[in-house]
Amino acid sequence: MAKVLFLSLATYETEVVLDGFPRTVHELLVLAEAGLAYVPIFGDGVHGRNPNPGHLLCIIDLNQRAHIGDIDLRPLIAPHTLKLGPDGLIYITCENSAVVAVIDRSSCKVVDAIATESTNSHRLIISPDGRRLYEEDATVSVIDLASRKLLNKIKTPRPLAGIAISADGSIVVAVDDEQPNLFLIDTATDSVAHTVRLEGVAEGAQIARYSPDNAHIGITSLKSDTVSLVDSTFREQTAIKVGSQPMDMAFHGDELFVACQGDGSVHVIDIPRRRAKRSFRAGVGCESLGFF
Repeated sequence: MAKVLFLSLATYETEVVLDGFPRTVHELLVLAEAGLAYVPIFGDGVHGRNPNPGHLLCIIDLNQRAHIGDIDLRPLIAPHTLKLGPDGLIYITCENSAVVAVIDRSSCKVVDAIATESTNSHRLIISPDGRRLYEEDATVSVIDLASRKLLNKIKTPRPLAGIAISADGSIVVAVDDEQPNLFLIDTATDSVAHTVRLEGVAEGAQIARYSPDNAHIGITSLKSDTVSLVDSTFREQTAIKVGSQPMDMAFHGDELFVACQGDGSVHVIDIPRRRAKRSFRAGVGCESLGFF
């Protein structure tokens, strides 16, 4: 999808469509307190196979519901996952450049590029104390944010597709791209401490998201058409069928919203009851969600 949609939380109807973006709008960072959102233009391919990579980070005004500008990342290309650091800077992976770009929001400029030594810098997460950044691809890169230097490469049994971190920063959850597993990394030792099998999931999984209260983790499996709700102790989990090719998620109160790019549906999960309770249309290719 090369569009940004604004949906009503009351009716789930599409209220505003912003289009005309280059291919492809890929992932999303919503900064509600600033009234802005940022969407990267990844390119027309997929992770690991992106022949025409993009180089823009588009700025969306949430109040005007308008595309108000772009940040040109060149020579860095294929921007992907982005997070706001505790220092107020935006950190974004640039897949084909194998770096994490550092962006100053006030100047809308790239102020640094941190080498990850990854084949394709994919998804990232920042530790709650703001000291470490973890980026995944075939391994997990550990970056010191103060020095902006690569500290370590954590080996995992297989390539990865997603990453999350616990609220206390003690566990990094790395999602197995090939088999339905989670690799639990002990951040004190920078090593895989445990492997958790995803129950009721036939294929490898995709994205991991902790709930705001850290009580649950949502895990999507694009090939299995499921989202798994896993408790923070990893002892209880439920696989829930959703639409075609679920990707990103967003927690909202006692609900988890799951975007399914294959059929353009968004499924709403009742977290206490661990079941899907409704779905609505949001356009084929819908991938990333955020609330403001």
